[in-house]
Amino acid sequence: MSKRSLENHLFRRNHNIEPLSWDIRLKIVIGAARGLAFVHTPETQVRYRVFKASNILLDGNYNAKISYFALGKFGPSGGYSHVTTRVTGTYGYAAPEYIATGHLYIKIDVYDFGVVLLEMLTGLRALDTERPSGQQNLVEWLKPSLSSKRKLKSIMDIRMEGQYSTKAALQVGQLTLKCLESDPKSRPAMKEVVEELEGLEAIKEKP
Repeated sequence: MSKRSLENHLFRRNHNIEPLSWDIRLKIVIGAARGLAFVHTPETQVRYRVFKASNILLDGNYNAKISYFALGKFGPSGGYSHVTTRVTGTYGYAAPEYIATGHLYIKIDVYDFGVVLLEMLTGLRALDTERPSGQQNLVEWLKPSLSSKRKLKSIMDIRMEGQYSTKAALQVGQLTLKCLESDPKSRPAMKEVVEELEGLEAIKEKP
């Protein structure tokens, strides 16, 4: 995967790496969402558990492949059935119910995907101890800004300025909020996430 990982492009300020445009970011998250939707099918029933930007690999055309299934778990059939495991994940990504119980529901991956969407919008890491107190956990800091057009505009990655429509950004913000719902049953299935993102890709409204 010649472009390495999404993490490499979003967070490393390297003059040899071009900033990702809005269209490319959308293409990447759609590809990653399709991958998660595939492993969540009733035939597969895999809980990915460690979904994050460093595990989204990119080929030369920015086609995304999700990697690192070492910690994935096969689960029983049924959307809300769970596997009990030792809590393993990355702080800043892991869903609150997984940290609290160790129960590995399929909607935990949806929460992780919401964190990646927030990183994509802001260009900031899910967890950064070098940020000021109160801003180190990205979800806790910026989740409240996703529901307001004015606040959302202020947190968007400046490297994408002028590349996206307000309508598209707001829709991604709303989808991110759905994925980050505290109640896992309120989060959408990955199939629904894919459909919403594919609809966004069709928006050609000029910024």
